Amino acid sequence: MEFLDWINGENISILLFFLGVYGLIARRNIVKSIISLGIMQMATILYFISANVEPGSIPPIGQLPVGAMVADPLPQALMITDIVIGVGVTAAGLTMFIHLYHRYGSTNWMKVKKKRVK
Repeated sequence: MEFLDWINGENISILLFFLGVYGLIARRNIVKSIISLGIMQMATILYFISANVEPGSIPPIGQLPVGAMVADPLPQALMITDIVIGVGVTAAGLTMFIHLYHRYGSTNWMKVKKKRVK
C-alpha cells in the first residue's frame, strides 16, 4: 500500500521530466531530442494540473451544486496555453530538422556539426 501512495500526478511528472532530460542528454538523434522536449513539456503540464488537487473536487463546468468543492480553473487554462505553445515549438523544431536533414543528410547532431564546420 505504501508504494501506491507514492503514485500521484506530481511524482509521475517529475519522473517523466527527468526521463526527457535523459533523452536530451543521451541521444544524438535530432528527432529523439524533439520527442524528449515534448515529454518534458507534458511532464510540466501534468505537474501543474495535479499540484494542489483535492480529492473529490469536480471540474468547474456547467451548473455546479451549491457548496461543491471545485478544482482550480487557473492551472487548467494556463496549461491549455502551454499545449498550444508546445505544438508550435514542436512544429518549428521538426521544420528545422527537415531543413537540416535535406541540407546535411543526417539525423545525428554530431555528424551535422562536423559537416557544418567543413
